[in-house]
Amino acid sequence: MYIPKPLDDKVTIPHLKKLKQEGEKFACLTAYDYSFAGLLEDCGVELVLVGDSLGMVIQGHDTTIPVTLDDICYHGKAVAAGLQNAMLMLDMPFGSLNSPQQAIDNASYLLKQTQAQVVKLEGGQTQLKTVETLAKFGIASCSHLGLQPQMVNKMGGYRVQGKARSAAEEMLATAKDLEAAGTDLLLLECVPANLAAEITEALEIPVIGIGAGVDVDGQILVLQDVLNVTAGKKPKFSKNFMQGQSSIQAAIKRYVSEVKRRQFPDQSHIFS
Repeated sequence: MYIPKPLDDKVTIPHLKKLKQEGEKFACLTAYDYSFAGLLEDCGVELVLVGDSLGMVIQGHDTTIPVTLDDICYHGKAVAAGLQNAMLMLDMPFGSLNSPQQAIDNASYLLKQTQAQVVKLEGGQTQLKTVETLAKFGIASCSHLGLQPQMVNKMGGYRVQGKARSAAEEMLATAKDLEAAGTDLLLLECVPANLAAEITEALEIPVIGIGAGVDVDGQILVLQDVLNVTAGKKPKFSKNFMQGQSSIQAAIKRYVSEVKRRQFPDQSHIFS
């Protein structure tokens, strides 16, 4: 049985690649402040994301679109203060990477201000040049495919992506193109489990899933969903890990343990 424990060493991109090669899963969660950041690390969470999800769970917006670069920077600084060994990843918010030069400028600013290791950017083929440029300047990136919350107005809502075979083939090809362009990690959101497994197998870089089945290399959830404090309807891919637990720490450790043991997500939390 896997027993979650504090991280002993600094989590790096090569470290996550080694976990993938060895077939070991890793656990990721969002955080937006100092206190929870330290708690997550103590519970064995390897990667902490300051996501633009803060627009919904912290600021109370209906979408992530109002989140600004300064918002990410502020919360990034707070989270960084609580971490020693976990990897810190920051979302590039809506409107912050409309060109490769803008992306370089904004990513550089965030990394300098927060000491984060990775920036995450939504977008597929449109971001290939940006990913390539970031890589050339030594900026590690995580590309985001599938459901992309910043595209909610274009997509008309939050829907599973890649269900049709043509769409699945396009996503697989885009994932390969992003890897070739130099992205270091890939996040798949709300895609069929079989497609996520196919993409994970095809890539050498680690693949993180949220609503993407159990065969990806790492799992991520929004902290408020894990603790069952999110207002309104909960996403299908989330799970209330507080149920049956006596403390927040116990709930986080349960999440980490279930990810490591491939117990989460189960069939009730995936899409086909």
